[in-house]
Amino acid sequence: MKKGFTLIELMLVFAIIGILVSLVAVQVGASRNKANDAKIKAQVYGAKGAAEIYFGTNDGYGLANASQATGGATCTGNMFADQNSGMSSYGKATNYPPGTNLICVQNLSTFAFAASMSVIEDYWCVDSIGSPGLITISNPGNILSSDDSCPKMDAK
Repeated sequence: MKKGFTLIELMLVFAIIGILVSLVAVQVGASRNKANDAKIKAQVYGAKGAAEIYFGTNDGYGLANASQATGGATCTGNMFADQNSGMSSYGKATNYPPGTNLICVQNLSTFAFAASMSVIEDYWCVDSIGSPGLITISNPGNILSSDDSCPKMDAK
C-alpha cells in the first residue's frame, strides 16, 4: 500500500489555506484603517492645542482664509504656516497617513480644522468653539472662510 496524499486531498488543503489567508488579509486592512484613523484623530487634537498657542501669542487666528491640503500640500494662511506654535506641522498633508485631505479655515476670532478619515466623506474636525468630532464633507471645494466651525462644515 502506498503512503501519501491524493491530489484531491492536497487541493482541499490548499483551498482551505487560501481561504484563511484571504480572511487574515481583510482583517489586516481593517486594522490598518483603524490605526490610520487613530493617528488622524491624535494629529487633529494636537492641531487644536497648537492653534490655541498661536491665538495666545498673536491675539487671534489671523486673516480670514480657507484652504485644502491634498497629496502632500500644506494649508495656507498665517496660523497654518506658523512654526513657533507648531501649527505648521499640523497643516501639512505629508504628516498624515497617505491619502489624507486637510481642510483649514481661519479668521481673526475662530478656526476649524478637519482631516479626512478612511471612510469616504468622513472627516475628523476640531474648532475654536469646542465642537470636535466626526463630520461629513462630500464636496470640500465648497468650504469657505465663513465655514469656521465644525457644524458649519458638516454636510457641505
